[in-house]
This record gives sequence, structure tokens and C-alpha cells, in this order.
Amino acid sequence: MAKVKITETVLRDAHQSLIATRMKIEDMIPILETLDEVGYHSLEVWGGATFDACLRFLNEDPWQRLRTIRKHVKKTKLQMLLRGQNLLGYKHYADDVVEAFIKKSIANGIDIIRIFDALNDLRNIETAVKATKEAGGHAQVAISYTTSPVHNTEYYLQLAKRMEAMGADSICVKDMAGILTPYDAYELVKGLKETIKIPIQLHSHYTSGLASMTNLKAIEAGVDIVDCAISPMALGTSQPPTEPLVAALQGTDYDTGYSLQTLNKVAEYFAPLREAYLKSGLLNPKLLGVDINTLVYQVPGGMLSNLVSQLEMQKATHKYEEVLKEVPRVREELGYPPLVTPLSQMVGTQAVFNVILGERYKMVPKEIKAYVKGEYGKPVVEITDEIKKKIIGAEEVISGRPADLIPPQLEGFRNEMKEFLEQEEDVLSYGLFPQVALEYFKYRRAEKYKIETMCVDMENKVHIV
Repeated sequence: MAKVKITETVLRDAHQSLIATRMKIEDMIPILETLDEVGYHSLEVWGGATFDACLRFLNEDPWQRLRTIRKHVKKTKLQMLLRGQNLLGYKHYADDVVEAFIKKSIANGIDIIRIFDALNDLRNIETAVKATKEAGGHAQVAISYTTSPVHNTEYYLQLAKRMEAMGADSICVKDMAGILTPYDAYELVKGLKETIKIPIQLHSHYTSGLASMTNLKAIEAGVDIVDCAISPMALGTSQPPTEPLVAALQGTDYDTGYSLQTLNKVAEYFAPLREAYLKSGLLNPKLLGVDINTLVYQVPGGMLSNLVSQLEMQKATHKYEEVLKEVPRVREELGYPPLVTPLSQMVGTQAVFNVILGERYKMVPKEIKAYVKGEYGKPVVEITDEIKKKIIGAEEVISGRPADLIPPQLEGFRNEMKEFLEQEEDVLSYGLFPQVALEYFKYRRAEKYKIETMCVDMENKVHIV
């Protein structure tokens, strides 16, 4: 038995889950040095939706955000979430883009990269793992956790073995929907500890109300690290709270060694921010409760709110229950993909179409067609010919690694955006989110011009005096 370590998610997944990733860097800076004092295993600060949200909503350069955090956090490792060959976008990128992105992430301050693929198709993460290790980073490979007739403990143990063999430095069980129950977690972690030699981390969400209990059983089974969020930004669709777990483990063999006084300083800092988010409507109190639909339909919290907004747009909220029941059917027909970005959104949208149009697969989004064609990778269960025919007709299904079909893209991106180039990282921002990045680059240029004009005015006034 050893001390348990904690990854703190307040600077990434906690606010992504609760306030759509809208926490600004100026709200983070005052508490960074205190967070650095806690002794956390790592701080999750980047990746996921933070990149898109910085550019799209906050007029922030995500690369500058990372450099700022690194400047203030001297001792604790910084961690990010990466969607394998999708990086931080919603489609596959060429290997040259993946390699350059990872190199720059590590150069700008990231230590640990958690790499996952929505289908657990390891061909979609091999380039990212290799690039992370070559750049001197820690490659944590994540299992996208779900349950189905084929997703069982034995399946996950075999998957973990392959992940270890491909060079993973650690493995994360990523329970994005909060459906991993305490005793299943115990069995899975125990099996993993007997099967592989590298450290194991557990990431869950509180959506179903299980996550604190699940963390505790996983700790008893030997898990090395768990993900938590400081209490004002915990619970609901976020992670289980940090302080109660630290208190529960005090004086045991698993004692984290973290000071509750220091954690309290962190909590006291975020408490008024939470109040401000609630007051402004950015934090919806509905997201803070327990949603049992998560366990019944295996639908992650973010996907539930997405379904509701789609139904509101169609003036069909009365069909919510019907759509929830349709989700597991669609998922089964598509080979039981884990419901994680981007597949959760894709399966949900298809379920909405099936219900609203009254005929199943009458309308099929282009992403679902691409998925059935094999462009996202290989599902664990083969899709039946009947469903393939309904969705893609007689079109051919690719069997190789999807990224092998994508020629190098980096130079093309550079040429397309060169008039705005101020740092090499801008090419990558543009490559991932072209329209959004261009808008940000224009805003950045205008701000710079404003500041330069102001400086010239001040200089002229000084000379006149």
C-alpha cells in the first residue's frame, strides 16, 4: 500500500463540465502559486475544450495561457487531455500535425499528456504516444470506459496490456459518463494491478452520484492516482471533491499527505467565483444534482444538455424520454462505441433525428456516415450489413488506420494563414480551428494596433509638454 496521489481538475475539466470551459486566465492567476503548494500529482490545465473556448469565447491565446500557468506553477506537473489523432478538434489530422502539436505542447510547459481514442482503437493513438515520448513528455494512455455485452473487465485488461506494450508510461481509466460503479472499479483496478506494471489513474464524473465511492473502492484496490476537483467547482457533471477524499484518507496507509489548511485556501478562493458563475447564469444549478438517467441510458452529462438544446430548437422537448430510449439502440447498432466526444454528440444527434422524423436513419449526419465508413477507426463490434446499407449504401468501408489516408497538412496550414503568423504555434491554432483562429488573429492584431496608437499618442503629449 502506498500514498494516493490526486490530479486536480479545477483549471480544466471541472470548469469545462460546469461552465462550458469559460474560466478566464485572470481568474486562475491569483491562486496558481497556492495550488502549486498542495503537492498534487499534477494539475490538469489544458486540452479538452480549453483550446477552442480560449479562441472562440475568451479572446485568449491558448498557448499564452499555458505559458502563463507554467510561469506560476514551478513544482507541480502540468497535464492536458488529447483526443489521439483528433488532437483537440473533432476529426483526424495528419501525422505531421499531431507530431508538431505535441512537440509544441511540451515545449510550452506540459509534462503529462493523457491520450485517448473514443473507440479505444489504438491505431489512432500510436503517433501521439510516440511523439510524446520523443519530446520528453509522460504518455498516459486512457481507456474510454463504457459497458456493453463486449466491454467487460477481461476486454479492458487485454486493452491495457496492449497499451503498456505500445509504450504507455501510465494508464487512466476514463469514466466520462460517471457509470463506473464502486465494486466494478475495485474488480477492474485489482485486475489491472495484476496484469500491468505501470501506474493506474482513475478519472470519473459525479453525474450519477457514484464517483467519490468509486474513487474510494479503486484506492482500496491499489489505484495510484485519482482525479478530483476542489469543492466549489466539484460535484454534478464535474469531478468528486478533493478535500473530503483527503480527509477520509488521513491517518490511513493511503494518506495523501496534503494539508487541509492549504486546500481550504484554494476552496476559499474559488467559492466567490462559483457564486458569480451562478449569479450570471453561467453555472446552471441543474448541473449540480445527481442525474440517474446517466446510469439508465449511459448518457454523459454534457450529452444530456446537448440533447435538450437540440430538442428545444425543434420544439420537441416532449420527446426527451423517447430520445433517451433511442440512444442505447443507436449505440448498439453502431457497434457499442463509448459515449465520449465526438461519438457522444454523433450518437445523440442520430437518436434525435430518428425520433423527430419518425423513421429511423431517414436522415444521417455526415459524421455518422464517416464513422460507418471506418474514418474514425474500428468499433469493437462489427456493424451489421443491414445498418451499413441504410447509412452508406454500397460505399466501401476502409479497414486501415484512418490517418494513413491523410497527406501531410502542416505546410498547407502555414501558407493559408501566413499573413497572421506571429509565432509558430499560430499555425497549429489555425490548423485545428481555422475560422475561429482567424477571428482571434484579427482581434489580436486590432488590440496590438490600439496599444501602439495609444503609446504614440502618449509619447507625443510628453514631447509637447
